[in-house]
Amino acid sequence: MDYSFDFRSISFGPLWDGLIVTLQLTIAANLIGIVLGFPLALLIMSRFAPARLPAMLFVEFFRCTPAIVQIVWFFYCVPMLFNVFLGSMTMGILALGLNLMAFNAEAYRAAIQAVPREQLDAGIALGLNPLQRTLYIVLPTAVRASIPVLLTNGIGIFQQSALVAIVAVQDLMYQAKTLATETYRPIETFTIVALVYFAVSFPVSQIVGYLERRRQLMMS
Repeated sequence: MDYSFDFRSISFGPLWDGLIVTLQLTIAANLIGIVLGFPLALLIMSRFAPARLPAMLFVEFFRCTPAIVQIVWFFYCVPMLFNVFLGSMTMGILALGLNLMAFNAEAYRAAIQAVPREQLDAGIALGLNPLQRTLYIVLPTAVRASIPVLLTNGIGIFQQSALVAIVAVQDLMYQAKTLATETYRPIETFTIVALVYFAVSFPVSQIVGYLERRRQLMMS
């Protein structure tokens, strides 16, 4: 079958609008994951079982179930179970944000465990209480050590945000599906979309690689 690429028939306006929505989803989900992931990690490491066990269950649920199932569950089940009706965009942000929160909590947990004991002992010697040691010693050290993993998880959420198209969030993938149907040009449309995802993800992955190499040099 003969086929010729013709990008001139593709309207970039809807794709641009979809990309903006995708970036909004990604930024909002990352804010949730980065900010709430740290206290979740502290709960996972808590000696208080009533706090630790639900936190561990939360993390394992989001790590061990497909993101698309989580998105569909939030969109269809939350309104029926809790009588809470939110927009599809809000549901998408919550699903992606909580998913990222679980993965970031594991990154924070590993970084917290790697905090040198000497730093904690110094905090005790200075008379800092447990909350002050967490805020002034553990938090800054853990965040710095977690940055490469947090960025990698952020890229993953940017790519997984394409799944919200299934619940009619008008993100980049939703606009691409609509445009491909209207123009009968699926190859050109989805090729452009793939290049857009690559153009956003690749620079961030290079930054992650640079930070990892720099960290290894500092530790050696």
